[in-house]
Amino acid sequence: MHKSLWLVVAALSATTSFAQKKMISLDDLYKKPAFNIKGVPGFNAMHDGRHYTQLDEENKHKYIRVYDLATGKVGKTLFDNGAQLFHGEALNIEEYTFSKDEKKMLLMMDNEHIYRRSVLYHVYVYDIASGEIVMLDKDKVLHATLSPDGTKVAYVKGNNLYYKDLKTNEVVQITNDGQKNNIINGNCDWVYEEEFSFTRAFEWNKDGSYLAWYRFDESKVPEYTMAKYTGLYPEQYTFKYPKAGERNSAIEIKIYDIKNRSVARADVGEETDQYIPRIKWTESPKKLCIYRLNRLQNKLELLLTSATTGASKIIYKERNKWYINVNDEITFLPDGHSMIFGSERDGWNHLYKYNWEQDRMTDLTDGNYDVESITGVDVDHQLLYYTAAEESPMQRNLYVVGLDGRGKKCITPEKGMHSITPCEGFNYFLDKYSTLNKVPVYKLRDARGHVVRTLEDNHELAEKMNEYAWGEIKLKKFMGATGKLNGWIITPPDFDEHKKYPVLMYQYSGPGSQEVADKFPVGNYWWHQMLAQKGYIIVCVDGTGTGYRGEAFRKKTYLTLGKYESDDQIAVAKNLATLPYVDKNRIGIWGWSYGGFMSSTCIMKGNDVFKTAIAVAPVTNWRYYDNIYTERYMRTPQENAAGYDDNSPVNMVDKLKGKFLYIHGTGDDNVHFQNSVMLTTALIKADKDYDSEYYPDKSHGISGGNTRNHLYRRMTEYILENL
Repeated sequence: MHKSLWLVVAALSATTSFAQKKMISLDDLYKKPAFNIKGVPGFNAMHDGRHYTQLDEENKHKYIRVYDLATGKVGKTLFDNGAQLFHGEALNIEEYTFSKDEKKMLLMMDNEHIYRRSVLYHVYVYDIASGEIVMLDKDKVLHATLSPDGTKVAYVKGNNLYYKDLKTNEVVQITNDGQKNNIINGNCDWVYEEEFSFTRAFEWNKDGSYLAWYRFDESKVPEYTMAKYTGLYPEQYTFKYPKAGERNSAIEIKIYDIKNRSVARADVGEETDQYIPRIKWTESPKKLCIYRLNRLQNKLELLLTSATTGASKIIYKERNKWYINVNDEITFLPDGHSMIFGSERDGWNHLYKYNWEQDRMTDLTDGNYDVESITGVDVDHQLLYYTAAEESPMQRNLYVVGLDGRGKKCITPEKGMHSITPCEGFNYFLDKYSTLNKVPVYKLRDARGHVVRTLEDNHELAEKMNEYAWGEIKLKKFMGATGKLNGWIITPPDFDEHKKYPVLMYQYSGPGSQEVADKFPVGNYWWHQMLAQKGYIIVCVDGTGTGYRGEAFRKKTYLTLGKYESDDQIAVAKNLATLPYVDKNRIGIWGWSYGGFMSSTCIMKGNDVFKTAIAVAPVTNWRYYDNIYTERYMRTPQENAAGYDDNSPVNMVDKLKGKFLYIHGTGDDNVHFQNSVMLTTALIKADKDYDSEYYPDKSHGISGGNTRNHLYRRMTEYILENL
């Protein structure tokens, strides 16, 4: 067959195949979701290392059942809300936790979110053997947590810390000074919850004899007020929010002696303008480790603190010329003087064993790659399990190594993304595995990596997807401003390299983030595929400052957030414009939050290449954002005014040429609506046309009811009309 004729036949064949497939609609995505990815709901491995429990729902009844890890066969039912009633009523359980001995459970229902991570619940204590159910408190509470011996439950209510003795039913109020927007005990203030990624601010020690907690004095923290449009007169909601350069809460760490009912105040030094991003009990019941971080976040000290006196001593110090990322990668060993921890001390995130009495450091991992996290430490067999991006920044695998740094092995050799949940005893691991083109599969593996069985393979999703036309998605290198960058590209299902297509770029770009990975699905996958079906090429590139390429790459954006990131996105766009199948006059960019900051910057700074941009919930000047996040990367506005102002979209509005839509929720407690208001003010002053949309009372995620459907319909129409 003549070559040119063969190409026509091939093209006709592809077109016919494409025409026979379904097209994605917004209804498929946001009204009657057609592409649900199944997980393993409520998976909780039990302490015997052989069973797990799961919250099941059948015929409007909820069950907590025990399953055999190796076979998946159901065993006994621990709780049946149709049979085990509380005062004649069924409990609509949403979450549950066990006591350490697995004889009692906390059953939680009626969730009520406060900000991102704090959740109020009605909580019930369930005795598995007797079947007795007791209400913890008549009101909803925060952070209900059983003591290790299962005899008490600590919780927070009204900014005060309490515990209930389950043997006597006595409720002990540990603190009395809690007051809204003033004093918080046992729960984080807004900025700690958001930027240090925890919210329960108390910890039981190993045997339940002591309870350590945070006391936040936020009385001098500036307040932010936003309207809630819920009635005839809007409600004014006021909360403490420290913007860049402003005052923080003063933090105290206190330790309560359960037996003596006495309190010790931990010695964290005289400095009050500092952070306490973590507290961790060691294996000794009377030794608490307190993290002390300076305000610039480039000096970390670990304080070993006496539970009885509060006296402390420094057991570890670390400094960094940029900043230190605080995480939970630490495990204290039973010897009482050693720990496993993660650090970027050699330019990559690696794991170390440190004996502070002998000041002896042992490298457990090394090389030009980043460790993701500690999966677990098997003290009995002297083994450390961890996940790392050793093969590629876009992959994760599970590894094991001895606590002497020897004998490293890869347990999950398949290329792609392995997300690991360990089971007690480290005989089994739950492995959520996917690749860019393979739906997630949940497999149970043994410690040698052998697959025992598959818990969920998402075959229904895979079969459903076969009914639709999909654009090809693949990983690819793109040239940025200073070098090669990792990216992915989706081409239309009927892609023809001899035609020209518009391009929509998507990114997040925040420090240490990652949007480009060999996993399924990548960000906004379904919506991007819908746009590909409409003839758009979608491109996502992780630029300078993103994660898993080492410390120097990640921290290059220090003091200049927005500069190098936008340089990279603009350079990628200009290189895309040279490709024969790209319409150089129809290149757009969009993003959310930090990604909205970037798309706003790019449409102005890159006005010679970007025709259209959409920014959802964008930061428009880092002066308006919280101090822990912003100062980590920018220092204070007082120290680095140029870094803040030179890279702010508010100060670039005179460069705007293309079509620009920005969207914000008026109830955004994170990136305040103020950001978009100030951008609007600047655009009007510069006499620039713009498009904007706001969603009343919606938070940073802009969701709930028909909101997401409306939001993505608006963005879809904007792209179709302007790109």
